[in-house]
Amino acid sequence: MNRQSRHPFEAVALVIAAAAAVFAPAAAQAQAYPSRDIHFICAFPAGSGADVLVRYFAERLRPIIKRTIVVENRSGAGGNIATEYAARAKPDGYTIYVHAGSAVAANMHLFKKPTVDAGKALQVAATINRQPFMLVVAAKSPYQSVAELTAAIKKKGKAGTYATSAPTGVIMGELYKKATGIQAVEVNYKTGSDSLNEMLSGKLDYGMMDPVYSLAQQREGRLRILGVSTGARLEASPDLPTMSELGVKMDLTGWWAAMVPARTPKPIVDQIGRWFSFAVQSEETRKFLMSFGGDPYVNSPEQGQALLLKSIKDWGEYVRLANLKPQ
Repeated sequence: MNRQSRHPFEAVALVIAAAAAVFAPAAAQAQAYPSRDIHFICAFPAGSGADVLVRYFAERLRPIIKRTIVVENRSGAGGNIATEYAARAKPDGYTIYVHAGSAVAANMHLFKKPTVDAGKALQVAATINRQPFMLVVAAKSPYQSVAELTAAIKKKGKAGTYATSAPTGVIMGELYKKATGIQAVEVNYKTGSDSLNEMLSGKLDYGMMDPVYSLAQQREGRLRILGVSTGARLEASPDLPTMSELGVKMDLTGWWAAMVPARTPKPIVDQIGRWFSFAVQSEETRKFLMSFGGDPYVNSPEQGQALLLKSIKDWGEYVRLANLKPQ
């Protein structure tokens, strides 16, 4: 039989066979996954707020995955070192980047030459939470409100100082300055904890910090939270006023995710998504996330990736509004 006389059903069978040959390796890989240790990448040092969250999920998922989970702290460059490392890892599901997708998006605009195009180099497998950043002062500070702080810092001019340790805090700080006209000088630290002594001693007037660190220090009686960056109050911290409520307009909502290198087979991405979504929806994890100021936030990989792409666009606008020049 020549090729022109081949039966239509034979042609269809050949197409199906060709597709099966293409997808068979990925399917086989997903079926065997995971067959060895999995590495969670953390963008900040051990003991940081980010590290607390990453290690929580490592412990929470070990009995679910039934594999050892190794946490790797790859800190530096505001998270860019970890982002590049995760994006360039082998796309096989054994390197999972547990980090703020919003911070990844912000860094695309805070640096002149990002080492990777995050929207193309990373795939969101699951979202974890939504959270604010927080304006904090020392508990012994005389400033009881944002209005009092603003008035005092205006008088200080460029002698005023504040701490940041993450991209969202950098932008929050700039938006606060632009909205109020204050001229305080930013001092950037590797972690919030690194700034604590200078905050308590009075060398720093205030800080723009992540909720894990901020709430833990407030519970210990060291810091006071004056306002949060989200446009509306979150369920996890209903008593904390937003900066917008206090006359400083902003809407910065951070969100955390589990991300993998692009080209990771979809069955593996979906499996990782199921693991994290199961964990996030548990009552134990809900209590954990809310104790650190974050509302649980579950999305499919497709929704998460769309959110990352939107965030990259949105944070570009935030950087523009803050009048920040890329480093």
